[in-house]
Amino acid sequence: MLCDNKISVTPAEYRWLSWVFSGLGMDPRVRALESILAFLALIAIIARMTPRQKSQIIRARLEQFPAAALLGPRQVGKTTLAELIAEERSSVYLDLEDAADREKLSDAALYLSGHEDKLVILDEVQRAPEVFQTLRGLIDQGRRRGIRAGRFLLLGSASIDLLRQSGESLAGRIAYVELEPFNVLEVEVDGDSEGDGDARERLWVRGGFPDSFLAGSDEASAVWRENFVRTYLERDIPQLGPRVPAETLHRFWTMLAHLQGGTLNAAQLARGLAVDGKTIARYLDLLVDLLLVRRLSPLHANVGKRLVKSPKVYVRDSGIVHTLLGLDDREAVLGHPVAGGSWEGFVVENLLRAAPDRVKAWFYRTAAGAEIDLVLEMPGGTRWAVEIERGLAPKLDRGFHSARQDLEPERSFVVYSGDERYPRGEGVEVIGLTEMASLLAAA
Repeated sequence: MLCDNKISVTPAEYRWLSWVFSGLGMDPRVRALESILAFLALIAIIARMTPRQKSQIIRARLEQFPAAALLGPRQVGKTTLAELIAEERSSVYLDLEDAADREKLSDAALYLSGHEDKLVILDEVQRAPEVFQTLRGLIDQGRRRGIRAGRFLLLGSASIDLLRQSGESLAGRIAYVELEPFNVLEVEVDGDSEGDGDARERLWVRGGFPDSFLAGSDEASAVWRENFVRTYLERDIPQLGPRVPAETLHRFWTMLAHLQGGTLNAAQLARGLAVDGKTIARYLDLLVDLLLVRRLSPLHANVGKRLVKSPKVYVRDSGIVHTLLGLDDREAVLGHPVAGGSWEGFVVENLLRAAPDRVKAWFYRTAAGAEIDLVLEMPGGTRWAVEIERGLAPKLDRGFHSARQDLEPERSFVVYSGDERYPRGEGVEVIGLTEMASLLAAA
């Protein structure tokens, strides 16, 4: 239970200790001890979830580039990860949502040049876009003196301003890393006798934002997500992007949740909101830029067939999908028509979160009905086809086999709700989500 001066409690140990203490009698200290154990168990779970998969990537980028940007939606864990990195080296941290810290950058060049020997972490850097030009000058000055890497770690909510400013000012000097919500590989609980299935189902229903996934109950998780959506609409998005009425954007976000995994029909969405197609495109661009929605492009393969040209659209976090639709627990999700689309989006996100950075992703669909949910081009140029099925007895229709004949992928998989891996014939493997994510992570 004690390892490297840190406390580690597995769920099995927690259950055993709880049983021991429950036999101590009516001593009023028992409840206090059980509370401590529950707290330690939660800390142990959090500890096993860190470092995040992207932690080694951001460290590697800091070793290679003068600046690295860790981008992701709010509340995804960027600051926590940055604090872990800061503990490993001499550093200074500034939260640019704090007026006192912003004041320190009133003469940014003077202040930052005084910390040339430290890693400077600028949190919510989109609040001070004017600092990018200063960073460029300091980086170039440092390079002339042989200081070439690991100077600045920028944290941001992927606002349009952040991407534009850093792209213009720091080209060739900065690397981008996206931190997503938890994936299935990060929520595995070692020693849990109930297996990975429960954690995976909880991740699907609650989504991967840490505070939502780790909440003490489904109700607490739902309340957190409701407030997350409200805060994003009423406070964060007005700060980060174009001015859009909160109620209008909420309706648009909810419409996308209803259409989870469907191809984009801008005209239909425009009619539903009584706006024009250009406005729909602007709303969608905003949510994509903020990493809240994924636009998955169709693969335009040279197969001599008529291909679907519209992208698929997914609300990226399954828990947010369920909150937008008022679905608070697993039973509510399973009883809703969105269950299949929600599972598909959940699998797509988890596989892309686990995949190496240079993996490219599309879907494939022809007008005649040939379709593959996810087509991956691996770093070596090989192509993998992934079909996604909710349930324990996946069925493959003619469209999947026709698509495989069109694309001739090197490997073909069917990702389903179970855990057993087995061949399906004709070069197709049935595989569980966790094992498929592991396979991609190791590619």
